[in-house]
Amino acid sequence: MDNTNDRTKWDNLAVKLNDKILETLRELQFTNMTPVQAACIPLFMSNKDVAAEAVTGSGKTLAFVIPLLEILLRREEKLKKKQVGALVVTPTRELAVQIGEVIERFLRSFPQFTQILMIGGNNPMCDVEKFKENGANIVVGTPGRLEDMFRRKSEGADLAGSVKTLDVLVLDEADRLLDMGFEKSLNAILGFLPKQRRTGLFSATQTQEVEKLVRAGLRNPMRIAVKEKPGAGSTRKTPAALRNYYTVCRADEKFNALVAFLRQRKHHKQLVFFSTCACVDYFGRALETLVKKVPVLCIHGKMKNKRNKIFDDFRALKSGILVCTDVMARGIDIPDVEWVLQYDPPSSASAFVHRCGRTARIGNSGNALVFLSPMEESYVNFLSINQKCPLQKMAPVGDVVDVLAKVKALAKADRAMFDKGMKAFVSYVQSYAKHECSLIFRVKDLDYSSMARGFALLRLPKMPELRGKSFPDFRPADFDTESIRYKDKQREKLRQKTLAELKEKRQDDGERPAPKHVRKQAWSKQKAKKERRVKNTKRKLAQDDGEVEELLKDTRLLKKLKKGQICEEDFEREISGKASP
Repeated sequence: MDNTNDRTKWDNLAVKLNDKILETLRELQFTNMTPVQAACIPLFMSNKDVAAEAVTGSGKTLAFVIPLLEILLRREEKLKKKQVGALVVTPTRELAVQIGEVIERFLRSFPQFTQILMIGGNNPMCDVEKFKENGANIVVGTPGRLEDMFRRKSEGADLAGSVKTLDVLVLDEADRLLDMGFEKSLNAILGFLPKQRRTGLFSATQTQEVEKLVRAGLRNPMRIAVKEKPGAGSTRKTPAALRNYYTVCRADEKFNALVAFLRQRKHHKQLVFFSTCACVDYFGRALETLVKKVPVLCIHGKMKNKRNKIFDDFRALKSGILVCTDVMARGIDIPDVEWVLQYDPPSSASAFVHRCGRTARIGNSGNALVFLSPMEESYVNFLSINQKCPLQKMAPVGDVVDVLAKVKALAKADRAMFDKGMKAFVSYVQSYAKHECSLIFRVKDLDYSSMARGFALLRLPKMPELRGKSFPDFRPADFDTESIRYKDKQREKLRQKTLAELKEKRQDDGERPAPKHVRKQAWSKQKAKKERRVKNTKRKLAQDDGEVEELLKDTRLLKKLKKGQICEEDFEREISGKASP
């Protein structure tokens, strides 16, 4: 560990910690406190509400885990089996798992306490049964699952009743909780909790929304802001031990540069951020083929059941590559990450800082690199001024070879890969249009030909943004891409059946007058129209007598049964009305 002067020994803390907690800290080799821990722990333990803002990687988890345990240990009345004394709410299941692991490490010394994780990605009925049978004194969960569990009283898991003994509430990564649209769920959860409690709110950035949450959930909080200060007059939002770089290359050169960079650092542990789930699926598959003898894992928000295993597998690796979206940008602590690569700049500058923070954690050194096109280079100045995040230019990656032909070969060999490339391209354009720095990231200035070459596309997709434009610098494949077959025989059989049905329908409609051509709107206008349609549908459903809601409920249950999320017995019980929805 780094013994810098701004840290103090645990023995010098203003309040005395339990001997077993100090022993666990020594076993974990946390010999010094970080500034946020030194500031938060005494206040939290002295029955103060705390609103803490600290840079990413500053050790916020221990800043609330230690006082949480100390408060439970000092209770006058010992907690019973199904009495919840502490609740930790966090935005993602990966972060919840990580916090649970830290707490579990301390609970080895305190067998009188138990904890439970309540997160998405598994069957909620499993959580119900586990809580009914074992209870828990400490609950760590994500907002959606927690809100759902609070409303399942009739199923025997009375979480709402169990939290009447609550002493501590922690809202971790509070700004991210609100960014992800959990405000409604948080308000619902707060409504179930007792007013007499200690509340800790931890965040890497302070926003107006976080301030509203502070006013709603905390009483006269002590405010703590811990920032890194590398020099006079400068306050940065990234760890001082982080070396932050950028490199400039054209869109058609970028993937070649990425592959060369990864090949040259095969023994390192690296994160590669892309802007969309579709890009992760496509480029991740390409990297699996192109970067040999290195584990390449992919993770994004649309993965449901597989995310926890992928996350655990990558954390356990000594070296490897994790291709991901911003689902991995916040609060996640992965050991020994040496490089964070941002293939696509994120849609917000704050997300840029959080991505970088996956390395150089708790005083360790680390490196981050963002790939920019020539027209995006002014983003460097924006980050330096807006986020106090200085970047230094890295020389172009050396020993670059053209691998795009191999990516095209993958698409020719399997229609699934061809489809992934088309979806990735479209999703990237849509994501680019949502960037908060629209003066720098201008959709109208995109070089679609160069982008398509960089995506190794065999042809351009049909999308409104490309209609009426010519692309002489892009050469599509010299064969009919409809002839590309799926490697999966069942999938190809289904495609051929669909094509035959379409052909037959066209023949049947041959003598009918052609419908009047309706020009498609741009995707953004289509989305707005779709949102209005959804709102109108919801309004109509709300006016119904409840039969439609019952039908939708039955449909959702059937989908869960087909996906294996519930068993047939649970399905029958839900349908028959023996359990509440």
